Amino acid sequence: MLANPEMAEHPFFSMHPEWARIPMVCLATAATVIASQAVISGAYSLVRQAMHLNLLPRLRILHTSETQSGQIFMPQVNNLLFIFVAALVLFFRNSSGLSAAYGIAVTGEMLITSILLFIVMRRIWSWRLATALAVIVPMSLIDAGFLAANIAKFAEGGWVPVAVATTMALVMQTWTAGRRLLAARTKADEIPLSAIIDNLARKKPPTVPGTAMFLTSDIEGAPTALLHSLKHYKVLHEQNVILSVVTSTMPFVPEDEKISLESFNPHFSRLVITFGYMETPNIPRALVLARKLGLKFDIMSTSFFLSRRTILPSKKGGMPFWQDRLFISLAQNASNATDYFGLPSGRVVELGLQTTI
Repeated sequence: MLANPEMAEHPFFSMHPEWARIPMVCLATAATVIASQAVISGAYSLVRQAMHLNLLPRLRILHTSETQSGQIFMPQVNNLLFIFVAALVLFFRNSSGLSAAYGIAVTGEMLITSILLFIVMRRIWSWRLATALAVIVPMSLIDAGFLAANIAKFAEGGWVPVAVATTMALVMQTWTAGRRLLAARTKADEIPLSAIIDNLARKKPPTVPGTAMFLTSDIEGAPTALLHSLKHYKVLHEQNVILSVVTSTMPFVPEDEKISLESFNPHFSRLVITFGYMETPNIPRALVLARKLGLKFDIMSTSFFLSRRTILPSKKGGMPFWQDRLFISLAQNASNATDYFGLPSGRVVELGLQTTI
């Protein structure tokens, strides 16, 4: 390129002889297709893990393989990718702007990975500060140098990955903050589970045959679905299970650590199921493991009680009003718990209530 400055416009194709031009175009096209498939698979995997870690709302997941749990398809993510890719192509129109965006995206990701590696070294591997800094500082200086060299391309298209990253961070922060507010509002109106069990032991309502499983995210409190069921139906099932699903920070949880069962009395017990963030949270499949711990039930005579919340914004809430609206929009577009947890739809009872955040 120094000897032939005219090659700077298309250096990759110009470095090959004329007869190799078409094969190189075919090779570049194949590489683009492979890279696009990697982007799609990576987007599915990252969104799925973020959902399980409660950083994003539940989205629809379709499993495309009977043997590989990681073979998934997410229609909503796929549609968003199509829209954004088409918008980028129409906006940039040529590869020079995309290369600027690509440079900042890759070098920024390298620097962020180095920072995250430092956190892992200190918090998980328990490395001494001096040892961790001796490894991270040289790597970070190199990554920061690459990023600084690409900052000059920010106005030419490098702002795109920054905008995308900022938007995703805002969505995740809104979802986690909204869930925290929602949990606080729920906890303020909640009654301790032990108090409900004691009251029902003293004044037992009529019982009906079968098993009722009440899903709740709060392990200590009484599920809202249980309180509404007693309020409206005024009956109690022969066996009542307070069911909570927890996502571990590990990718997979061994079967002997997945189930935690605690019995309060012959009518009430608490079941906690722990899934890894890369696992598909299938409750009926996990209940098979609970049988080994002594939980006796018939799936055909078991009812799953869920709470369906209608969230209303409040100008005096903990988040700005526009962020309340964003959280409500995310919650409304989330897939329902019946599909997400693999529950039999014919055995699910949903009880609705309104909550202001």
